[in-house]
Amino acid sequence: MKIIITGGAGMVGAHAAEYFAGKGCSVLVYDNLMRSKIFDVDRKSVEFNWNYLRKFRNVIRVKADIRNRQKLQKVFGAFKPDAVIHAAGQPGVGFSLKVPLEDASINAVGTLNVVEAFREVNSRGTLIYCSTNKVYGDNVNDYPIARKKTRYVFRSIEGISESCSIDHCGHTPYGISKLAGDLYVQDAAYCSDLRTGVFRMSCIYGTRQFGFEDQGWIAWFAIRFMQGKPLTVYGDGKQVRDVLWVGDLVRAFDSFLTGRTGSGVFNMGGGPANTLSLLELISLLQEITGRSVKVRFDKWRKFDQKIYVSDIAKAQRTLRWSPLLSPREGVGRVVAWVNENAALFR
Repeated sequence: MKIIITGGAGMVGAHAAEYFAGKGCSVLVYDNLMRSKIFDVDRKSVEFNWNYLRKFRNVIRVKADIRNRQKLQKVFGAFKPDAVIHAAGQPGVGFSLKVPLEDASINAVGTLNVVEAFREVNSRGTLIYCSTNKVYGDNVNDYPIARKKTRYVFRSIEGISESCSIDHCGHTPYGISKLAGDLYVQDAAYCSDLRTGVFRMSCIYGTRQFGFEDQGWIAWFAIRFMQGKPLTVYGDGKQVRDVLWVGDLVRAFDSFLTGRTGSGVFNMGGGPANTLSLLELISLLQEITGRSVKVRFDKWRKFDQKIYVSDIAKAQRTLRWSPLLSPREGVGRVVAWVNENAALFR
């Protein structure tokens, strides 16, 4: 199988590239390496994964922007992929609030560019789109919740399903631009012969992730612990997310690409069995590292949700897939990787 992975130097894209290269696929990773710019930091991040992928003989690396239609069409035309994993995107809510036009150009227009470039060379190919739970906007907050000792819980449901409305609610520019891409990919299956899988992802984490305060919170907390630097928690720390190890996500990609299921939308996360609150993550890091850091509490950020947990029953049923790695083991692996690569975070 020949696969193009956009955003191939990101944590998700790089792990997908490594996995499919290991299965003997021909892989082309396509990335513009602008993640550090998005989060306004001098430290290199995606460049690490970019260089890491150099060791795989069946991985081709192309440094380019999905907004460059001519370049995209040229690369797709030459490589002629059987499948595309579209993981490229602008992932920061803060960035989208500051520069919504650029956010839209990457997540909405860039996604349409990828769809069209793929359709021109393989009208019956398979496309996976890395969407987000943010497409549901403030509708997630309509479900009643209860406050427990270390976390918030839903009162009447276990998790958010794909039937949750995407309309009549507040969205950040990031949520809107990702939703636009989400709908373009769904429409590609409706209006053509492309087979598409929209994966609305919750908190994906793993090794080779460079967390920032605005994105990648598990990695960010682990890095701060290993550096002995203080943490800022916005709100009371009881906010909860379901967390999914990146390797488990890539197995879900594989199940869709190699399976016979039709096009569909799948909520993709750890589900109710794999959740963490910020306070629980801090306790877990204390236990794993034997360290403590100073934790400062600040006011709630405007667009933070108190709880988001994915109902992953559809993905489990349709893809015959389930998460395998527990949060405890996964966080331990992240800590070990950060410790082994401490020089990257100085």
